[in-house]
Amino acid sequence: MSDLAISARGLGKRYQRLARSEQHDSLRDVIGAGARNLFASKAAREAREVRNSFWALKDADFDIAKGENVGIIGLNGAGKSTLLKLLSRIVTPTTGTARITGRLGALLEVGTGFHHELTGRENVFLYGSILGMTRAEVAAKFDAIVDFAEIGEFIDTPVKRYSSGMYVRLAFAVAAHLDPDILLLDEVLAVGDFAFQRKCMNFARQLERRGSTILFVSHNMFSIKSMCQRVIYLKKGQIVFDGPTAEGLKRYEDDSRLADAPWFKEAGEEGRSITFTKVELLNGRGVESNVIDFGDRITFRLHYKTDGRIERPDFRIGLDREDLIHTMTFSSHQDGVDIPSVEGEGVIEVRTPPIKLTSNFYVANLVVRDQKGGMLAAQIGGHFHVRHPTLASTFGVFNEPADWRVQAERTAEPVSEVSRGVG
Repeated sequence: MSDLAISARGLGKRYQRLARSEQHDSLRDVIGAGARNLFASKAAREAREVRNSFWALKDADFDIAKGENVGIIGLNGAGKSTLLKLLSRIVTPTTGTARITGRLGALLEVGTGFHHELTGRENVFLYGSILGMTRAEVAAKFDAIVDFAEIGEFIDTPVKRYSSGMYVRLAFAVAAHLDPDILLLDEVLAVGDFAFQRKCMNFARQLERRGSTILFVSHNMFSIKSMCQRVIYLKKGQIVFDGPTAEGLKRYEDDSRLADAPWFKEAGEEGRSITFTKVELLNGRGVESNVIDFGDRITFRLHYKTDGRIERPDFRIGLDREDLIHTMTFSSHQDGVDIPSVEGEGVIEVRTPPIKLTSNFYVANLVVRDQKGGMLAAQIGGHFHVRHPTLASTFGVFNEPADWRVQAERTAEPVSEVSRGVG
């Protein structure tokens, strides 16, 4: 046990969701519900609790050795954030135990522990104390924290005026300089710009070389691959894989591709009328790949089958960034493509215009709507990374070069024109 940083046995968290019939808008509703609950049998109350509850995490067993970097992966709602909150003692488990050996630092949500009315300087001391540092420790490391966060000129500005990027830079700097034995990171680095993300990754590697243990939740599989030798893959609140990163990422991609989109609800009682059975994602050279160069055209080859005839379907491909920002949708109806009907099995091929999304990680969602706009299917079509050496999230969601004209101040005469080029 002395070589373990974290040991979990039977760890689980169950939450109650309030049934629509139990949502009260008046004092009379509250009193009535309380009376019914008072006179209900114990068995009836327990049955209602089970019926109105769900397990965010269930029966998690794992050991993490000191000095390991472990990625926590899974779709939204899989239980990743719940796991880190249990380990950091933010929430208490419903079942099981987790033994933590060493000093733990956690960066789970942007600005957690910050007070909006206080300045950056005051929040460094406040957040440091929340993480378990003494005032003397914070004071000794204050200059290093500010330098790392790169917000020196704003350190005496109230943090309510900070951007989300400034928040995360300062919060990460404080958490990192705690010199933790264990560091928990929950997708927060997606907020920072590319240069800061790289800086944080390098710092995490320094912590690893010093023997620190890092648990890293991210949707960015490239970050997971570069940082972690091992992944824990969660699916619907349970661990379905715990092992080498490459094998875990392949299983995650295989499972998530063509899985139902988490937000999809089937309409009607007859179930799904169309299903995508295979999707191929081809780069600009016509080769199947999950890495797309900026400016490439992507070809989506969608194989489908139907349970019957569907009149005038609208096929759509939506591209979401890793932080769930929706970037664009391609629609057969919107693009003027008339598909009179589909029946049985077939293939739809969609070739996009040159993709000008900035360098990041994206997911493709496949959707089919009927003539009235009803949703017939919504499945995950796969993940891909847009590659560019400089155009990262600091340039926004996409980048299209502008036309520039430069004038000399003295003569106000045009001295040069710069035509379009890659920004």
